[in-house]
Parts: sequence; C-alpha cells; structure tokens
Amino acid sequence: MLYSLSEMYSRRSLHVKANAKGRERKVTIHVATPEGGITDGGSSGILFDIKRFALHDGPGIRTTAFLKGCPLSCLWCHNPESQDDALELMFWEERCVGCGTCVLACPIGAIAVSDGVAKTDRDICTACGECVEACARNAREIVGERWSANRLLEEVEKDLLFYDQSGGGITLSGGEPLVQAQFAFSVLTLCKEHRIHTAVDTCGHAEWKDLKHVARLTDLFLYDVKHMDAARHRELTGASNERILENLRRLDNEGQRLWIRYPLIPGLNDAEADVALLGECVTHLKAVEAIHLLPFHRGGERKLERLGKPSIPLSTETDPTSAADAAAQIVREIVDIPVHVGG
Repeated sequence: MLYSLSEMYSRRSLHVKANAKGRERKVTIHVATPEGGITDGGSSGILFDIKRFALHDGPGIRTTAFLKGCPLSCLWCHNPESQDDALELMFWEERCVGCGTCVLACPIGAIAVSDGVAKTDRDICTACGECVEACARNAREIVGERWSANRLLEEVEKDLLFYDQSGGGITLSGGEPLVQAQFAFSVLTLCKEHRIHTAVDTCGHAEWKDLKHVARLTDLFLYDVKHMDAARHRELTGASNERILENLRRLDNEGQRLWIRYPLIPGLNDAEADVALLGECVTHLKAVEAIHLLPFHRGGERKLERLGKPSIPLSTETDPTSAADAAAQIVREIVDIPVHVGG
C-alpha cells in the first residue's frame, strides 16, 4: 500500500483484524547456535508500530519499526503495549456504547456489558480479534502483527530517496529489539545487503552473544540508560543495570558508534547527582558520540488504561523541558561531547 505525504508524517499503528484461526500470541525468541551466534531462521517477528518519516530515532529521515517484547517494565514507559511479547487488546471505553455486538462475537465468552460498557475478562481473552471486527465504534484494537523480514524491507525501501538525501535509514526499536534477536538479525542483514543505514534502539538488557552478532550489522546504537544505581534501577524498571552497563562497555570496546539516551523522570532519576553520574560514566567511554536527555511526558498513562493495567501517576512540578535544559547544563560541564535535549 502506498502512503500519501500526510500519512508519512504520522505514526501508523499496526492493527490485527483476523479471525481466531492460526493466531499466534507469543513471539518465538531467538535460538542461539552452539557457537553462540544467532540462527538465520528468524524470518518473522511481531511489530506493534511502524513510524515513517521519523526524525528523532537516529540521523536523517528514518523508518522506525517497533518490536514487541521488553525485559524491563519501567514505571514511566510511554509504550506499555511493547512490554509483553504477546498480542494484546486495547480498549477505548469512551468510544463504547454498550451495544453488545462484541459480546456475541467473542468465541470464548470473555466480554460482558456492565454499566453500559462492554468489559473484557483479560484473564481469559486470547486476543483473537473477533471483537475488533465486530465493533462498529472502533473501540477495540489488537496491538501487534506478525511481519516477515522481507515484508518489512519492502516497507522500509519506500523511502529510500529520503534516506539517501538525509543520511537516514531504518531504526529497530521497541520494546527491546533483542527480545526478538533472530528477527532483528534477519531484518538488519537484509537492510545492509541493500545498503540501508541501520540503527538499533536498545535498553542493553540482552545476552552479549546476541548483542554482539546484531552489532556486526548495526551502524549506530541508541543506547538507553535509565539510572546509574543498580538497586534504584531495579526498583524503577524491574531489573538491575549491571548487564546493561557491562554491555555498554563491551560495545564501546568494540568501537561501536553510540548515542546515549536518558529519560528524565521527575523525582526518580533527574536529581543533579543522578545526571552527574551519567556524565561521569560517559567520560570513561570512547565511542559515545552524543548524549540525548529526553524530557518526561505522560504518553503511556492512557495506554495503560486501554490495556487494562494500573498506572502510577508521576508528579511534574517543573516544566519537563526546563528540567531537561538544566540537566543538560550539568552534564555538559562533565563531558566534552554534544549533549542534546530531546531526540
């Protein structure tokens, strides 16, 4: 399908509107060879979004593919639909009129109308998509769709002219692309064969053998650092940062091009001491070309509601952009590389 110019500037969510037959809920995670590499059988994976004409996911104009599945569960995650590697139901309660059409369509009886709203028992919902087809109000959506590597390449190649003129290319993001390491490897292989610049946005919480093999095909890593303290990192994301920082050092030793991305979350990792520790860490790395401080936003809170998951409201007493500017000034006094707000 061809896109209009206006569509190229917008994010296109991937909707799945198929019947229950053949629906797969779980992603096949990578399988390592005895030598520690990645097999070449990962020709398909699950995406939850594709963003064309992306301007903040690496250099130039890019196509960003968002892979489902993540080993972290950050309290502030702005893409909570990325965390689970399974297909998921998103529900817009404000669109529902309680007509009950979805109740009749559900093959396992997971939906019932209560107080004028069609509510889903998510403990038994299989995300088959039958209710999505039946809903005339577009109140339901299945997040996630299986794509082949070749199909994704075809999508990416639609904007080759823009990549050539701007120095752009493809960015694999998520979620965490390394959760689907086979698929990521296959996509990157095809892109390199077609001379497309490749970037991987990673949280770094992955097996080194997978990260190392993907690195062979990656021109730039956008490396996300959430907090420098291991215990605090575990409290905020559900995992320690020890593997993350070790993989960062390993990539640096391999000479991989690196941009550090640090989300500034009010009251959680934005204290002067926190951002100063980030700067100190980077002074010991030789391959980091830039640091990007990302202002906080609340994009994930409504998504959590639509996924039927609880959200933790975070306070924002200070303007996020002003806070990021102040943090950037602290880091600039420590490092001798560019420090950007955003991107």
